Amino acid sequence: MIYIDTSCLLKVLRPEPLSEAVWLAIDGEESVQISSLAELEMQVQLKGAWTGGRLSRRHARQAEARFELMRTLAPFDFRKLPMALFQTALRQHRASARIHCRSLDRLHLAAMEELGISRLMTHDDAQVRAAIKAGFKVVCPGRAQPG
Repeated sequence: MIYIDTSCLLKVLRPEPLSEAVWLAIDGEESVQISSLAELEMQVQLKGAWTGGRLSRRHARQAEARFELMRTLAPFDFRKLPMALFQTALRQHRASARIHCRSLDRLHLAAMEELGISRLMTHDDAQVRAAIKAGFKVVCPGRAQPG
């Protein structure tokens, strides 16, 4: 079981560098967990790309349609998050000493803890560092594996 963050989720929804590597990594997993947080962040990123002129409206809608189709496909498992997520994120933050972790990254790590997941698929370098320091295992498809 692995948690996929938005940096890899977007590579599944639209062609980007390393998209093929992410798909190959997904093919090797029994279960790929997609949280409601990753869904929200993905929607925000697609809208930002569209309204910022980096993605056409048609391509944004196609990506959203692919995401909806994923709800019916293995190995994807969509997970809602409990309200305790914020308390878990605060506790993780306080325990992290001198390690900086951006708010959304911290929420993803808290989501992993709340869902009982110990492995993260990401291409976000800052998230990689924070996840490793927090004791999670990290997979970066198509890149040298961290730490």
